[in-house]
Amino acid sequence: MTLFQWFVFFLFIQVVHFVATWKMYEAAGHNKWVAAVPVYNAIVLMKIIGRPSWWTVLLFIPIINLIMFPVIWVETLRSFGKRSTLDSILAIVTCGLYVGYVNYTEKLDYIKDRSLLAENKTADTVSSLLFAIVVATIVHTYFVQPYTIPTSSLEKSLLIGDFLFVSKVNYGARVPMTTVALPMVHDSIPATKRKSYLDFPQLPYMRLPGIEKVNRTDIVVFNWPVDTVHYFFEPKGRPGVIKPVDKESNYVKRCVGVPGDNLSIKDGIVYIDGKVLAMPERAKPQFSYAVAIDGKTPIDFEKLLSELDITDGAGFRDEQSRDTVYFRALTEASAAVLKNTPGVTAVKQVVARGVEEGIFPHIHKWNRDNFGPIYIPQAGKTVPLTLESLPFYERIIKTYEKNDDGTANDLKVTGNEIRLNGQVVTTYTFKQDYYWMMGDNRHNSEDSRYWGFVPADHIVGKPVFIWMSIKGINEGIKNWSIRWDRVFTTVSGEGQPQSYFKYFLGLLVLYFVGEYFYKKRKTNDDI
Repeated sequence: MTLFQWFVFFLFIQVVHFVATWKMYEAAGHNKWVAAVPVYNAIVLMKIIGRPSWWTVLLFIPIINLIMFPVIWVETLRSFGKRSTLDSILAIVTCGLYVGYVNYTEKLDYIKDRSLLAENKTADTVSSLLFAIVVATIVHTYFVQPYTIPTSSLEKSLLIGDFLFVSKVNYGARVPMTTVALPMVHDSIPATKRKSYLDFPQLPYMRLPGIEKVNRTDIVVFNWPVDTVHYFFEPKGRPGVIKPVDKESNYVKRCVGVPGDNLSIKDGIVYIDGKVLAMPERAKPQFSYAVAIDGKTPIDFEKLLSELDITDGAGFRDEQSRDTVYFRALTEASAAVLKNTPGVTAVKQVVARGVEEGIFPHIHKWNRDNFGPIYIPQAGKTVPLTLESLPFYERIIKTYEKNDDGTANDLKVTGNEIRLNGQVVTTYTFKQDYYWMMGDNRHNSEDSRYWGFVPADHIVGKPVFIWMSIKGINEGIKNWSIRWDRVFTTVSGEGQPQSYFKYFLGLLVLYFVGEYFYKKRKTNDDI
């Protein structure tokens, strides 16, 4: 839905609200026209039901309002003496229309000073639970979201089993596009294969102001742009499900190219505008290595792998040669250690040559280690649109960017002509920024080299803090072990990561000791 369509829908809701409640406003001592004034009617309604005016804000926050609307319907009925369980159920199952029924069919006796306390323990529990869900959803959606690292694409910087807090504040919280969804879950209901959301209606992309922009070398969480879930929500044999942007799978990679950059990769090294991209100290890029051995000196590979702290991709023998061992993921420092290992005669980085299938933009020209140059689109910038450049921007035009009325662009090639929405075009102007994301584990990362640009509206947030790290997270609970040196460490920053867990424990001890003496002193004062 476009903003104009949402505006029309909003006005329709106001009309429904007026028709269903104007008698109640009059019975509560207000003019009936108040029920027809957008926003003001909600503020007055909060006074009628005895709730704080700031509740009005919650009615306009996507997802939160799905929780608040039933609460308001029930509270409105109770303000006019309809307190039975049946009344509450009817209000919810009719999506509030029962309020309108009462408005016209019942004598409206307004209870101005009704008790707002829960009538029983069950009601109190439900009220507390709803409040907790509202607060948690606001924090999860607009401030901080928990996230778990599932793969090794950022190995060394982020490990499999790291539990993160992802900040929505740094880049600006994205207002949920999917307006009807279960709170605090992503694309499916836990322990089921059922969607946790409705595809319609959708809000246009909007983002709150952030405290920084996405910078080169930032680690970023984003929605995977080419996510198509197969056999997940649909029976086997179906082609899959195209999900809304904010329900696409969450990915975490390092941003190596920002809007306006010209990016290329030469022998695995990233270049921006012709210069080598300077990586932060905490980043440890890894590549595949071929290690030649003399075959005479015994090498304890298990011990060697442990010393090198290789957590993904153990060494394996070449089927054609018994004198070569390949490592899928080694840092430059680990490769240097291998060179000095008795029995090792040579260590050589494996660099892809020739054409590799599946490399963006699928023009059968590049590979994962030698790629580009490629221009990363910037909002407002215009590029020539030719048959040669079209593969780079085709998905942007057809999928990521829409017409002003919210419809998809109609892009066709007729002979040597490119037609956009029926008109021959030779240039294209981008409507939003794009980014280039890659994993530090370069030969074990499905990233922009394979599926292209990440649109700005797909950016979720910035990982800022590791609050827990479990080694062997995917190997069963018996094999779990906590990486204490990673607990309570920051993701970014200068120098090597440092755990703040001991400081947290110290503050926790001080808090409980202080609370103990405070209560003891208060007890003595009371005596």
